[in-house]
This record gives sequence, structure tokens and C-alpha cells, in this order.
Amino acid sequence: MSRISKEEVKHVAHLARLAITEEEAEMLTDQLDKIISFAEELNELDTENVEPTSHVLKMKNVMREDKPEKGLPIEDVVKNAPDHKNGYVRVPTILE
Repeated sequence: MSRISKEEVKHVAHLARLAITEEEAEMLTDQLDKIISFAEELNELDTENVEPTSHVLKMKNVMREDKPEKGLPIEDVVKNAPDHKNGYVRVPTILE
């Protein structure tokens, strides 16, 4: 017994704006049914004493410490800007 119908596959394809043929719908129905079956097998596993994880490796903060640093000199920042004034880059007005 299939857990997903060809009509459901076609409906999801339509929602995703995907054009699929009848053959593709049949193939995807079979593939999705196998995926759903595998997910159902995973539900049978005893995970009572398994700690939840967000990553397979034990990792702590791998980012560097966020320290303020001196930025570029204003002259370097605006030297390639086509139009600048008083250290600010000027851009065309887009809102009235």
C-alpha cells in the first residue's frame, strides 16, 4: 500500500510550479513512498536515552571573539566611490 498517491505528488508539483509528466509522477510517487517508509522505520527506534543534538560533532562556539577594531580610513573607503562628500558616499535619490 502506497503512503502517498500520484495525485498528491502531482498536487505538490503544481504548488511548487513544477511541470512533471505521468512517468515522472509515477517515479516520484515510488521514490517518496520509499522515503516515507524509511522515516517510519526510524520512528520505531528507541531514542529514550539519546540526548538531542544540533550537530553530529561536539562543538562549542567556533567563532572568534567579537572585538571592536579600528576600521579603514575614510579616505580609503571613499577613494573609489564615484561621488562622495564629507566622508559619505553619495547615491542617486530613489524615493521622493
